[in-house]
Amino acid sequence: MAVSGVPAAGYTPAPKKQALASAYLDFTNGTNDWAQQYLPDLMEKEAEVFGNRTISGFLSQVGAEESMSSDQVIWTEQGRLHLSYKLVNITQGSGGVKDADLTFAGNTTDVDGTVVAGTAHGIRPGDMLLVSDADATARMYVEGVTAAGVVQAKRYDGANAVGGSAGEMATGGDVSVLVFGSEYSKATTGRTGANAPGFKSRSNKPIILKDKYEVSGSDASAIGWVEVSGEEGQSGYLWYLKASGDTKARFSDYLEMAMMESVTGAGTAPTSAGTNGGAITGTEGLFEALETRGNISTTLDNTATLQEFDDIIDELDANGAIEENMMFLDRATSLNIDDMLAGLNGNYATGTSYGVFNNEADMALNLGFTGFRRGSYDFYKSDFKYLNDKSTRGLINATDGTNAIHGVMIPAGVSSVYDQSLGKNLKRPFLHVRYRASQLESRKYKTWTTGSVGATTSDLDAMEMHFLSERCLVVQGANNFVLMKG
Repeated sequence: MAVSGVPAAGYTPAPKKQALASAYLDFTNGTNDWAQQYLPDLMEKEAEVFGNRTISGFLSQVGAEESMSSDQVIWTEQGRLHLSYKLVNITQGSGGVKDADLTFAGNTTDVDGTVVAGTAHGIRPGDMLLVSDADATARMYVEGVTAAGVVQAKRYDGANAVGGSAGEMATGGDVSVLVFGSEYSKATTGRTGANAPGFKSRSNKPIILKDKYEVSGSDASAIGWVEVSGEEGQSGYLWYLKASGDTKARFSDYLEMAMMESVTGAGTAPTSAGTNGGAITGTEGLFEALETRGNISTTLDNTATLQEFDDIIDELDANGAIEENMMFLDRATSLNIDDMLAGLNGNYATGTSYGVFNNEADMALNLGFTGFRRGSYDFYKSDFKYLNDKSTRGLINATDGTNAIHGVMIPAGVSSVYDQSLGKNLKRPFLHVRYRASQLESRKYKTWTTGSVGATTSDLDAMEMHFLSERCLVVQGANNFVLMKG
């Protein structure tokens, strides 16, 4: 059989080597794309131009996770041990200027800002008081308390209680009052009334978070030109594994971001997306909890001075003095604190205990923390990627400088609270996550696959990977936290 040297019609050789887009992942935007024309020059690996894109790990460093079985978690925090009040009105008592009537009006509060009006205070006959206004401080004795809650007191030194002269209170003015003990004469009866330990109940509700990844059966079987690596450790040329891993990493970040940024619903609640959607209630995130119940610093930022930092320490002194604290800061604030402390001396870290890290400085460094001591306090600071990244809080901070979040200070260790669901006192981290779980179902982090790719669960020619979590944040003793903003 003769062999013709001329190709038959329809088999004319192409003038150039050309890969078919249909055989590979589609990297094209058009028919003459660079990648299609010059395959040998295509970079073999996907470039991670944004570095480590995840932010997970913040909550795991400062707290813990515990299960819950109801639609809300309720805990009780111990109140102040001592009795002290602000904005108590003082006037001349019925016995003359040496006597004083202390009236707890509608603006009178305890040191935490709770209104204490009428008979709501705990002062009893026999108490000894420190009473002060802007010009004078006097020690007084409580002789009686009226049915309306007016405290009748008399100075120990026999001087006039009110009048406005040197050493006297201005009549009709507001004073601060501290109970510092009691005194009785011989052969007297016992005390009148009793003060039960104060407490405040707090609660929070979990929210349900979801995400999904989907790939068709055809795309799942394709092999790409580019070697990829995912946030979850995937590598190779099966690109759909990369995409599914990235979805999982993003969902993990959402779990953390939601616990920081979420707010409780107010007014007309939004309606949930999805079939049979009900009202959305929201949940109290870290920032909202600190805005409501914590300490707010508007000066501790990239321009903060040592005095402003010491003002924070003064506030910690006033709220219980938790002596080990963890600071998660944006880059500018972290560098400013470095410069501030280094300007004092080169040994500002001397004496840091690193008790949170099992007394090991190396462990702290490996986790990205540096420690320093100021006064009797140990601080461990770390850069907080979430506040820096332009694709997360960094974008919002750059847009609204007035409400920008520069960092959070979180007390280390645990606090004792009364758990109403368990009916007992427990020690728990100041900051921790609660997730819904029972013997039948754990909703801490659920993932499942549907479709006909991999395992067949339906006739859908695709793989659907579902992600779900139901959780909320518990912020105990928020008065020991500091939110740096503005």
